[in-house]
Amino acid sequence: MGSAEWPLGRAHFCLLLSAFYLLSCGKARVPEPPAPRPSILFVTLDTTRADAIGPEAVGIVTPSYNALAARGWRFRQAYATVPQTLPSHASMMTGLYPAGHGLHENARYLAENRPLLAEQLRAAGYRTAAFVSAFALARRFGLARGFDSYDDDAPDGRAERSARETTDRALAFLDKEPRRPLFLWVHYYDPHYPYEPPEPFRTQYAAKPYLGEVAAMEQQLGRLVQAFEQKCAGPVAIVIVGDHGEGLGEHGEAQHGNLLYQATMHVPLLLVGPGIAPGVSDAPVSTRRVFHTILDWAGLGAANSLRGSDQEVVLGEAMKPFLDFGWQPQVMTVEGRQKAITSGRLEVYDVVADPAERNDLAASAALSRPVRAALHDYPIPTPDAAPAMDNLPEDERKKLASLGYVSAGSRPVVRKDAPRAADMTHLLDTLDKASAFFVREQYVQAIPLLEKILAEDPHNLDAALRLATAHSSLGHDEQAVAAFKKAEAIAPDSQDVRTYLALHFARGKQWERAVPMLERIVAENPDRLPAVEALAVIRERQGRIEEAIGLRQKVYGMRAATAAELVQLGRLAMDAGQTATAIDSFEKARALQGAGFGHDLELGVLYLASGRFPEARDALDRMLALHPADPMALFKRAQVSVLLHEPDQAARIETARQHADATTRVLIARERLFQAQ
Repeated sequence: MGSAEWPLGRAHFCLLLSAFYLLSCGKARVPEPPAPRPSILFVTLDTTRADAIGPEAVGIVTPSYNALAARGWRFRQAYATVPQTLPSHASMMTGLYPAGHGLHENARYLAENRPLLAEQLRAAGYRTAAFVSAFALARRFGLARGFDSYDDDAPDGRAERSARETTDRALAFLDKEPRRPLFLWVHYYDPHYPYEPPEPFRTQYAAKPYLGEVAAMEQQLGRLVQAFEQKCAGPVAIVIVGDHGEGLGEHGEAQHGNLLYQATMHVPLLLVGPGIAPGVSDAPVSTRRVFHTILDWAGLGAANSLRGSDQEVVLGEAMKPFLDFGWQPQVMTVEGRQKAITSGRLEVYDVVADPAERNDLAASAALSRPVRAALHDYPIPTPDAAPAMDNLPEDERKKLASLGYVSAGSRPVVRKDAPRAADMTHLLDTLDKASAFFVREQYVQAIPLLEKILAEDPHNLDAALRLATAHSSLGHDEQAVAAFKKAEAIAPDSQDVRTYLALHFARGKQWERAVPMLERIVAENPDRLPAVEALAVIRERQGRIEEAIGLRQKVYGMRAATAAELVQLGRLAMDAGQTATAIDSFEKARALQGAGFGHDLELGVLYLASGRFPEARDALDRMLALHPADPMALFKRAQVSVLLHEPDQAARIETARQHADATTRVLIARERLFQAQ
C-alpha cells in the first residue's frame, strides 16, 4: 500500500480517481429536471444491510421501501466507504472517501475547511434541516455546518432516539410550510445492537430481532416520505441509503466497524425524483456519490452524479483496527462483480456468484490496472493525531460507549508483522466489552478482559495502557506500575505512555513526580486534554493559582465545563482578584443550574465590586429569599441599597446590624457608606 503520508485530495490522486469512471453500461438519466428545483429528502438508514430491506430482502417485508423502489432507480451493488456511522456520513456529505475528508472512525472531528453538502445547498437558496437519531452524529463532530436547523437532541439525555421519535420531530417541522426548496436530512439509527424492536415487530420477528428493528424503522420511513411529498410544493427528490451494514456473525463479526466484507459494506441505495426512470442497476457504486447526485438535482453540477453514469471502481476502507490496535490497515475495491481486499495479503471474491465471500479467488484472479493502482496508492492514515476518545468529555465518552462505539485512547504501535483483523475476530467481542467497561469506569470488570487481550495480542498498546490505568484508578499501585512498564516496553517513545504514567502519579501521593512529566507533555502537545487538566490541578495544589486558572480556562475551551467545575473556577478567580473571570464562571454555572444555583452571594459580591449595582441587588435578593438571615448577604445588600439610593436603605442597614456575626459586625462598624445613616 501507499505511504501513510501520501495525502488524498492532491492532484495526483484526484486524477487517479477520475480514471476509475468508465463508460456507462446502464443509465438512469432522462431529460434534465424541470424548474423549479426539487425539494430533496435525504434519508440515511444506519446499520442496514442490503439484504435486509427492499424487494429482494430475505425474511422481512418492507412495503414502504418497496413502493418507492417501484418508481425509482435502485442500485443492487451500492457500497459504503467505511463501516462506521460518522465517517460514512462524512463521505456522503463531502463526496470524498475517508482519506479525503480525514475521518476514519467515530468520535473524530471533521475539519472546517471541508465543504459540506448543506453549505452549498443553503448558499444556492435551499432551506436546510437535519434530524439525526444518535450521538455519533452530534453537531460537535462537524456535520451540522450549513443546516438552518440541526436537531440532535435525544430525550432524557439518552444517546439515541427511535425512528418514531425522530419522525415525529421531522413531521412537526414539515408542518411549517417551507417558502423555498427544502433539503431535509433524516437519519434513523434503530438497527444497532442491542436489537430491541417495538411491538408488533418484537413478536413478529422474535427469532430475528435485527430485522424487527429494520421493519420498525421502515414503517417510520413510510410516514416520513408521505408527509414530505404532501407538504413540499413543487417537485420532490428522494435519496434513501444505508450508511453501513451489520455483520450478524458473518466472517466472525457480530456487529460492524472492523471488516470489509459484504455484510457491513454492501448497503441499500435508492433514488426517486426528477430525471430518474424506474429501474435497477447492477453496477457497483459508492455511497459518496450521493453528494454529487443531490448537487445535480439542485442544479449545482452533474459531475459524478448517480443520475448519469453509474459505473466506477468503488473504494472502501476499515481503519479502526489499524488506528486502535495497530493491526493491518484494510482497503477494498469493487469493479464489476469482482471485489478485492488487501490487508496483509490479498483476497478476491466474485460477489455476484459468491455474496457470502466464502471462495477466495486471489490465487487465480486477474485485477485490472485501475484496481491494482487503487489498492497500492490508497493513502493509509497515520496514527499521529490525538486519539479520538482522549479529548472527549467523560459524559460524551459514555454516550458513545452506550452506542457500542469506543475508540482507543492511545496511538497504536504500527509494525509490519501486525495481525490481520480478519484473523483476530475471536477477540472483537472481548475488545468491545473491555473498552465499554473501561469507559464506564467499571475497572474491576475490565481488568481480566484486558489481561486476556494482552495474552493474545501482546503488542496491543491500548490494552496495556488501559490495564495500567484501571489498576491505578483502583489504587493498585504495584500492578499499575508493572502494567506501565509493559506499555513502555511495547512503545518506548510513546507520549501516551508518558501521559498516562504522569496521570497515575498525579492522582496519588507521589504527585510531585508528575510535575516535570506533565510540563513536558503540555509543552509538546498543548491540546492534550488529560495532561492539561492534571497540570491545572497540580498548579492549584502548588498555590500557583493564576496558572491554574489559565489552564482551567484552556480545558473548558476544549470541552464543556460542568457547573461544579465552573463554580470552582469562579472561586479560584475570585481569590486571585480576577473579578471578570469569576463573574463569567459563576454566570455560566447559574445558566446550567438554574434554580439549583447556590452561589448568588459570591455573584452579588462580585457584581458589587464591579460597580454593577442592579445586578448585585438581584443576586443578593435571590440569596436572601433562601437565607433571609445570612449576615454577609444582609451586609452586602445594605451596601447596594445605599449605592442605589433606595428609600429603605436605613432599614436594611439596621437589619444587617441585628443579624451581624463576628465578621460582619466589624465590617458594618467600619463601613463609611453607613456612617451618614
